[in-house]
Amino acid sequence: MLSFLATEGSSANAGTHRRRVEEQDDYLLDAYSQTVTGVAGRVSAAVVHMKVQKPQPQGRRQPAPPNGGDGGTGSGFIISSDGYVVTNSHVVNGATHIEASLPDGRSFRASVVGDDPATDIAVVKIDGDNLASVAFGESDRLRVGQIAIAIGNPFGFQYSLTAGVVSALGRTLRSQNGRLIDDVIQTDAALNPGNSGGPLVDSFGNVIGVNTAVILPAQGLCFAVASNLAKFVVGKLILEGRVRRGYIGIAAQTVPLPPKWIQMLELPTKGGIQIQSLETDGPANNSGLRAGDIIVQFEGKPIDSIDDLHKALDETTIGRKIQLWVLRDGGLKNVAVIPGELK
Repeated sequence: MLSFLATEGSSANAGTHRRRVEEQDDYLLDAYSQTVTGVAGRVSAAVVHMKVQKPQPQGRRQPAPPNGGDGGTGSGFIISSDGYVVTNSHVVNGATHIEASLPDGRSFRASVVGDDPATDIAVVKIDGDNLASVAFGESDRLRVGQIAIAIGNPFGFQYSLTAGVVSALGRTLRSQNGRLIDDVIQTDAALNPGNSGGPLVDSFGNVIGVNTAVILPAQGLCFAVASNLAKFVVGKLILEGRVRRGYIGIAAQTVPLPPKWIQMLELPTKGGIQIQSLETDGPANNSGLRAGDIIVQFEGKPIDSIDDLHKALDETTIGRKIQLWVLRDGGLKNVAVIPGELK
């Protein structure tokens, strides 16, 4: 009898414990749901559905739309009450007509303020009253595993929301013009064609990234340009219409350096940038650089890839004499060059 009572009590305790666990799980799930629905309520009104027309490609055989262009869709988000909208460069670049639609049913003709293919960021402008907006968050404070919510218009389905987590930070992604986009966020919040340019937001509704790419054959590999980089580019585009970058006018490739040169010349890098040719009217043509030179230092810092050279040639180098160290005829030579502005 005593044994029976002990077992009965244990079962009762176990049942109570299970109910408490289930109630706790329900609470946690509800808290998560409240977070996501709260973000949707705060952000969705500022998300824009972009309908874009671009010139018809030459040689196209299938019938063109009535307006004579190629149709496409994308997403964007309003960042100010006076109608500045952030989106992707690849969504609006070369567009002949952009229609921006809001969740409240209003539609506007949008004009391009500026776009930057090197980071796949663009800004367009709409004119309207009572526009909702969202703010950029600080992407340098992100942690892997925190909630990430994507809002956009995949396949033309307006204002779709997906939720996931920040999967990785500090990724790099190749842009359309060949430059690397640094500081890219990886997320498993599902993205599809049409999500491009939409916001990736945190649990407070702050924009932590601009959705830009998805690897279609893969599962859960989606990418967004981090908000700190996007915020810098957006500011430049609004104020100046472009992001200024330097260039020296060379065709080059990354090459490994022979170990004997590395040891003999005490080089801090295992690779360099070998110049294949120089533009006839480019800055490098008047600098003393030659085809065959291998650039190994830029302003005293090791440089061993084309991507490193692109990063180094920012707007502060335009029109300013910079010092390059190159390998030539088995020795090191210092060459000065004045970068021009990349158009």
